Amino acid sequence: MLKQIPENYQPDDKLLEGRTILITGASDGIGAAAARSYAAFGATVILLGRSVKKLEKVYDQIVEADHPQPAIYPMDLEGAQSNDYYDLAKTIEQEFSVLDGLLHNAARLDTLMPLEQYDLKLWARLMQINLNAPFLLTHACLPLLKKSADASVMFTSSRVAHHGRAYWGAYGVSKAGCDNLMQILADEVENNTSIRANSIDPGAVHTRLRRQAYPGEDASLLPEPEDIMSAYLYLMGPDSKGHTGEIFTV
Repeated sequence: MLKQIPENYQPDDKLLEGRTILITGASDGIGAAAARSYAAFGATVILLGRSVKKLEKVYDQIVEADHPQPAIYPMDLEGAQSNDYYDLAKTIEQEFSVLDGLLHNAARLDTLMPLEQYDLKLWARLMQINLNAPFLLTHACLPLLKKSADASVMFTSSRVAHHGRAYWGAYGVSKAGCDNLMQILADEVENNTSIRANSIDPGAVHTRLRRQAYPGEDASLLPEPEDIMSAYLYLMGPDSKGHTGEIFTV
Protein backbone atom coordinates (compact mmCIF):
# COMPACT_ATOMS: atom_id res chain seq x y z
CA MET A 1 0.00 0.00 0.00
CA LEU A 2 1.37 3.40 -0.98
CA LYS A 3 1.73 6.03 1.74
CA GLN A 4 1.29 9.78 1.66
CA ILE A 5 3.44 12.43 3.32
CA PRO A 6 1.49 14.19 6.11
CA GLU A 7 -0.57 16.99 4.61
CA ASN A 8 0.88 20.49 5.01
CA TYR A 9 4.03 19.10 6.61
CA GLN A 10 6.29 21.90 7.90
CA PRO A 11 9.80 20.86 8.96
CA ASP A 12 11.61 22.54 11.83
CA ASP A 13 14.38 24.91 10.75
CA LYS A 14 16.99 22.67 12.42
CA LEU A 15 15.49 19.39 11.24
CA LEU A 16 18.79 17.94 9.95
CA GLU A 17 21.29 19.87 12.04
CA GLY A 18 24.45 17.89 12.73
CA ARG A 19 23.62 15.12 10.27
CA THR A 20 25.76 13.85 7.43
CA ILE A 21 23.85 12.77 4.33
CA LEU A 22 25.09 11.16 1.11
CA ILE A 23 23.13 11.91 -2.07
CA THR A 24 23.66 10.15 -5.40
CA GLY A 25 22.80 11.95 -8.62
CA ALA A 26 23.39 15.23 -6.78
CA SER A 27 24.54 17.19 -9.82
CA ASP A 28 21.10 18.28 -11.05
CA GLY A 29 17.35 17.74 -10.85
CA ILE A 30 15.90 16.21 -7.70
CA GLY A 31 19.31 15.23 -6.35
CA ALA A 32 20.63 18.80 -6.49
CA ALA A 33 17.42 20.17 -5.00
CA ALA A 34 17.60 17.63 -2.17
CA ALA A 35 21.22 18.54 -1.48
CA ARG A 36 20.40 22.24 -1.25
CA SER A 37 17.33 21.57 0.87
CA TYR A 38 19.10 19.21 3.29
CA ALA A 39 21.93 21.71 3.68
CA ALA A 40 19.43 24.53 4.30
CA PHE A 41 18.04 22.51 7.21
CA GLY A 42 21.45 21.98 8.77
CA ALA A 43 22.92 18.85 7.19
CA THR A 44 26.42 18.36 5.86
CA VAL A 45 25.78 16.82 2.46
CA ILE A 46 28.09 14.62 0.39
CA LEU A 47 27.45 15.25 -3.30
CA LEU A 48 27.99 12.18 -5.48
CA GLY A 49 27.73 12.31 -9.26
CA ARG A 50 29.61 11.96 -12.54
CA SER A 51 30.12 15.61 -13.48
CA VAL A 52 32.58 17.49 -11.31
CA LYS A 53 31.55 20.76 -12.94
CA LYS A 54 27.88 20.25 -12.07
CA LEU A 55 28.71 19.09 -8.55
CA GLU A 56 30.84 22.18 -8.03
CA LYS A 57 27.90 24.35 -9.04
CA VAL A 58 25.70 22.77 -6.38
CA TYR A 59 28.58 23.04 -3.89
CA ASP A 60 28.93 26.76 -4.59
CA GLN A 61 25.18 27.33 -4.21
CA ILE A 62 25.23 25.72 -0.77
CA VAL A 63 28.32 27.62 0.38
CA GLU A 64 27.00 30.94 -0.93
CA ALA A 65 23.80 30.38 1.05
CA ASP A 66 25.96 30.07 4.19
CA HIS A 67 24.91 26.50 4.88
CA PRO A 68 27.24 23.78 6.23
CA GLN A 69 30.15 23.18 3.86
CA PRO A 70 29.37 20.16 1.67
CA ALA A 71 31.73 17.56 0.25
CA ILE A 72 32.11 16.41 -3.36
CA TYR A 73 32.75 12.80 -4.35
CA PRO A 74 32.87 12.27 -8.14
CA MET A 75 31.86 8.73 -9.09
CA ASP A 76 30.49 7.07 -12.21
CA LEU A 77 28.06 4.43 -11.00
CA GLU A 78 28.10 2.66 -14.36
CA GLY A 79 31.83 2.02 -14.34
CA ALA A 80 32.44 1.77 -10.59
CA GLN A 81 33.75 -1.54 -9.27
CA SER A 82 32.77 -3.02 -5.92
CA ASN A 83 35.98 -1.80 -4.25
CA ASP A 84 35.14 1.78 -5.28
CA TYR A 85 32.07 1.72 -3.03
CA TYR A 86 34.11 0.53 -0.05
CA ASP A 87 36.73 3.18 -0.76
CA LEU A 88 33.93 5.76 -0.62
CA ALA A 89 32.67 4.39 2.69
CA LYS A 90 36.23 4.45 4.08
CA THR A 91 36.62 8.08 3.03
CA ILE A 92 33.33 9.02 4.69
CA GLU A 93 34.41 7.25 7.87
CA GLN A 94 37.72 9.10 7.90
CA GLU A 95 36.13 12.49 7.29
CA PHE A 96 32.83 12.22 9.19
CA SER A 97 33.00 8.96 11.22
CA VAL A 98 29.27 8.35 10.75
CA LEU A 99 26.55 8.52 8.08
CA ASP A 100 23.05 9.63 9.08
CA GLY A 101 21.32 9.53 5.72
CA LEU A 102 21.59 8.04 2.25
CA LEU A 103 19.45 9.14 -0.68
CA HIS A 104 19.60 6.86 -3.71
CA ASN A 105 18.56 9.33 -6.40
CA ALA A 106 20.80 8.58 -9.40
CA ALA A 107 19.05 6.77 -12.24
CA ARG A 108 19.18 6.33 -16.00
CA LEU A 109 16.38 5.78 -18.50
CA ASP A 110 17.87 6.15 -22.00
CA THR A 111 14.81 5.33 -24.10
CA LEU A 112 11.50 3.48 -24.06
CA MET A 113 11.27 0.37 -26.22
CA PRO A 114 9.70 -3.10 -26.44
CA LEU A 115 11.52 -5.89 -24.59
CA GLU A 116 12.20 -7.75 -27.83
CA GLN A 117 14.23 -4.80 -29.13
CA TYR A 118 16.41 -4.40 -26.03
CA ASP A 119 20.14 -4.42 -26.51
CA LEU A 120 21.56 -6.66 -23.78
CA LYS A 121 24.39 -4.24 -23.03
CA LEU A 122 21.89 -1.44 -22.49
CA TRP A 123 19.84 -3.67 -20.17
CA ALA A 124 22.93 -4.49 -18.13
CA ARG A 125 23.97 -0.82 -18.02
CA LEU A 126 20.63 0.32 -16.64
CA MET A 127 20.56 -2.48 -14.09
CA GLN A 128 24.05 -1.54 -12.95
CA ILE A 129 23.17 2.11 -12.38
CA ASN A 130 19.60 1.79 -11.16
CA LEU A 131 19.73 -1.40 -9.05
CA ASN A 132 23.19 -2.82 -8.52
CA ALA A 133 24.70 0.52 -7.51
CA PRO A 134 22.11 1.19 -4.76
CA PHE A 135 22.76 -2.30 -3.37
CA LEU A 136 26.53 -1.93 -3.46
CA LEU A 137 26.46 1.54 -1.93
CA THR A 138 24.05 0.48 0.81
CA HIS A 139 26.15 -2.60 1.55
CA ALA A 140 29.33 -0.54 1.82
CA CYS A 141 27.73 2.16 3.98
CA LEU A 142 25.76 -0.04 6.39
CA PRO A 143 28.47 -0.02 9.10
CA LEU A 144 28.47 3.80 9.02
CA LEU A 145 24.68 3.99 9.07
CA LYS A 146 24.58 1.66 12.07
CA LYS A 147 26.71 4.16 14.00
CA SER A 148 24.01 6.82 13.65
CA ALA A 149 21.41 7.36 16.35
CA ASP A 150 18.77 7.88 13.66
CA ALA A 151 19.67 6.82 10.12
CA SER A 152 17.40 7.09 7.09
CA VAL A 153 17.97 5.31 3.77
CA MET A 154 15.77 6.51 0.90
CA PHE A 155 15.34 4.71 -2.41
CA THR A 156 13.75 6.42 -5.41
CA SER A 157 10.70 4.60 -6.72
CA SER A 158 8.44 5.22 -9.72
CA ARG A 159 4.88 4.69 -10.88
CA VAL A 160 6.16 2.02 -13.27
CA ALA A 161 7.65 0.09 -10.33
CA HIS A 162 4.24 -0.46 -8.76
CA HIS A 163 2.71 -1.99 -11.88
CA GLY A 164 4.61 -2.96 -15.02
CA ARG A 165 3.92 -0.88 -18.13
CA ALA A 166 4.80 -1.54 -21.77
CA TYR A 167 8.12 -0.16 -23.07
CA TRP A 168 9.57 0.78 -19.66
CA GLY A 169 11.77 -2.32 -19.71
CA ALA A 170 14.93 -2.19 -17.63
CA TYR A 171 13.98 1.05 -15.90
CA GLY A 172 10.68 -0.37 -14.63
CA VAL A 173 12.26 -3.66 -13.58
CA SER A 174 15.15 -1.92 -11.81
CA LYS A 175 12.81 0.39 -9.89
CA ALA A 176 10.62 -2.50 -8.81
CA GLY A 177 13.81 -4.23 -7.70
CA CYS A 178 14.81 -1.18 -5.65
CA ASP A 179 11.48 -1.20 -3.83
CA ASN A 180 11.97 -4.86 -2.99
CA LEU A 181 15.57 -4.22 -1.94
CA MET A 182 14.33 -1.43 0.35
CA GLN A 183 11.74 -3.70 1.98
CA ILE A 184 14.26 -6.49 2.53
CA LEU A 185 16.71 -4.04 4.11
CA ALA A 186 14.01 -2.49 6.30
CA ASP A 187 12.89 -5.90 7.53
CA GLU A 188 16.44 -7.02 8.30
CA VAL A 189 17.56 -3.96 10.27
CA GLU A 190 14.30 -2.89 11.94
CA ASN A 191 14.79 -4.65 15.27
CA ASN A 192 18.55 -4.35 15.81
CA THR A 193 19.56 -0.94 14.45
CA SER A 194 18.33 2.65 14.30
CA ILE A 195 18.15 2.46 10.51
CA ARG A 196 14.87 2.95 8.67
CA ALA A 197 14.50 2.44 4.93
CA ASN A 198 11.74 3.74 2.69
CA SER A 199 11.08 4.50 -0.97
CA ILE A 200 9.81 7.75 -2.41
CA ASP A 201 7.98 8.08 -5.71
CA PRO A 202 8.35 11.73 -6.74
CA GLY A 203 5.73 11.50 -9.49
CA ALA A 204 5.83 13.80 -12.51
CA VAL A 205 8.51 16.43 -11.93
CA HIS A 206 10.35 18.73 -14.32
CA THR A 207 13.62 16.79 -14.67
CA ARG A 208 15.91 15.62 -17.45
CA LEU A 209 14.72 12.01 -17.05
CA ARG A 210 11.10 13.10 -17.32
CA ARG A 211 11.87 14.96 -20.56
CA GLN A 212 13.45 11.81 -21.97
CA ALA A 213 10.35 9.78 -21.19
CA TYR A 214 7.80 12.38 -22.34
CA PRO A 215 9.48 14.67 -24.90
CA GLY A 216 6.18 16.10 -26.13
CA GLU A 217 4.91 17.05 -22.70
CA ASP A 218 4.43 20.68 -21.65
CA ALA A 219 7.08 20.82 -18.93
CA SER A 220 5.83 24.19 -17.72
CA LEU A 221 2.86 22.39 -16.16
CA LEU A 222 5.08 20.16 -14.00
CA PRO A 223 6.30 20.97 -10.49
CA GLU A 224 9.98 21.82 -10.11
CA PRO A 225 12.19 19.60 -7.93
CA GLU A 226 12.21 22.29 -5.24
CA ASP A 227 8.42 22.06 -5.03
CA ILE A 228 8.47 18.51 -3.63
CA MET A 229 11.28 18.85 -1.10
CA SER A 230 9.02 18.75 1.96
CA ALA A 231 8.50 15.04 1.25
CA TYR A 232 12.24 14.45 1.01
CA LEU A 233 12.81 16.34 4.26
CA TYR A 234 10.11 14.38 6.04
CA LEU A 235 11.54 10.98 5.13
CA MET A 236 15.15 11.97 5.78
CA GLY A 237 14.48 13.69 9.10
CA PRO A 238 13.38 12.43 12.53
CA ASP A 239 9.71 13.29 11.95
CA SER A 240 9.32 10.06 9.97
CA LYS A 241 10.55 7.82 12.80
CA GLY A 242 8.41 4.71 12.99
CA HIS A 243 8.04 4.48 9.23
CA THR A 244 10.15 1.83 7.56
CA GLY A 245 9.69 -0.58 4.67
CA GLU A 246 7.11 1.73 3.09
CA ILE A 247 6.67 3.37 -0.32
CA PHE A 248 5.64 7.03 -0.22
CA THR A 249 4.19 9.06 -3.08
CA VAL A 250 4.43 12.80 -3.54
